[in-house]
Amino acid sequence: MSVCLSVCLSVCLSAMTAKRAALITDSYKVVKRSRREEKREKRAPSPPQKDTEPRPLTAREIELQELRQFDQDWRYGPCTGISRLQRWERAAQHGLNPPQEIRDMLLSADTDPDYTHCLWSDYPL
Repeated sequence: MSVCLSVCLSVCLSAMTAKRAALITDSYKVVKRSRREEKREKRAPSPPQKDTEPRPLTAREIELQELRQFDQDWRYGPCTGISRLQRWERAAQHGLNPPQEIRDMLLSADTDPDYTHCLWSDYPL
């Protein structure tokens, strides 16, 4: 019995002290983590962000924005092939009640092509 016990003890001790097979991922995690830390240390700090507010729109930019909105509003009919003023007059003739301030803008700058031509005037029909 003592022989059996000693063999059993030696088998148990050897099983407890035996190391498991090393996996490649055991060392990979450590290496990968250290590389990330090295990159963080090497990277230059980003420049501070400027807290600049967008510049305010000029009166011309505001008017052109309103005219683009007029071009995109299909309640006043199609706008390809005609000027904005012609479209406004056609909408008024058909009782579609286009905004009066649009007509005033168009009459005040009747020679400027940015005002007279619609948004899609550069595209062929």
